[in-house]
Amino acid sequence: MITHCLMMTKTTAQAISISMIFLAFEGLDGSGKSTLMRQLEEHLSEKKISFLKTREPGGTPVGDQLREIILKKSSDAPTARTELLLYEASRAQHVDCVIRPALEQKKWVLCDRFSASSIAFQAGGRQISESQVEWLNDFATGSLEPHLNILLDLTVEESKKRRVNRATQVGVAEDRMESEAELFHQRVRKAFLDQGQKKPKAWLILDASQTPEKLFELLKTELKERQWLA
Repeated sequence: MITHCLMMTKTTAQAISISMIFLAFEGLDGSGKSTLMRQLEEHLSEKKISFLKTREPGGTPVGDQLREIILKKSSDAPTARTELLLYEASRAQHVDCVIRPALEQKKWVLCDRFSASSIAFQAGGRQISESQVEWLNDFATGSLEPHLNILLDLTVEESKKRRVNRATQVGVAEDRMESEAELFHQRVRKAFLDQGQKKPKAWLILDASQTPEKLFELLKTELKERQWLA
C-alpha cells in the first residue's frame, strides 16, 4: 500500500532516458488498450526493464473510490462539471503518489488513460470548455505529460459491438460512461483525433481494427524509432 506522496520537477525532453518513459494508452472503450498494454508488459519483462502499470480513474485507494462514484450508474449521477473535477482529483492523487515516484525510480509507466481522456470525454463528449479542462489537467498533473500518447482509434459502431460482446462474455454491464449515447462517443472520438493532429510528435495513432499482433508490432517499431527500445 502507498503510504506517502512524493513530488518532483517536471520531466523535460532533455531528461528523458530509456529507463523512465511515460506512456498513456487512449481510445474508446473496447479499442484494445488492455491487450496492447499486456503485450508491452510482457516484452518489457523479457527485456528486464522495470515498469509500473496503472489506470485512470483510479491507481490509488482514493482514486479507486472516486472511480466507483464516477462510473456507477445512479439516479444521483455527477453533473458534467462535478464529473470533471472528480477525474482531476483522482489524477492529482495518482500523479503525486504513483506516477511521479515511479518515474523518479527510473521506471517506465504504462497508464490506461490520462489527461487526454479528459479533453476527449469532458471537453469533447460533455462539451465543457477545452481551455478549462486543459487548465485543470495542468493543475492536477503539475504540468506532467506523457512522453507518448498511444491512441487506438476505433469507430463508435465497432466500439459498441466489442463492448456488447465483452459484456455478454464476462457478464458485466456497461458503466455510466460506456452507456452514453452514440453522439457523445462520436464527439469523444473526434476529440482524441484532434489532439493527435495538433501534437503529432506526442501521439501515435493506430488503427484499432488491426490484429493485436499487428498493433504490437507497430508500437514496438515506434518505440525503437524513438530509441526507447533496443
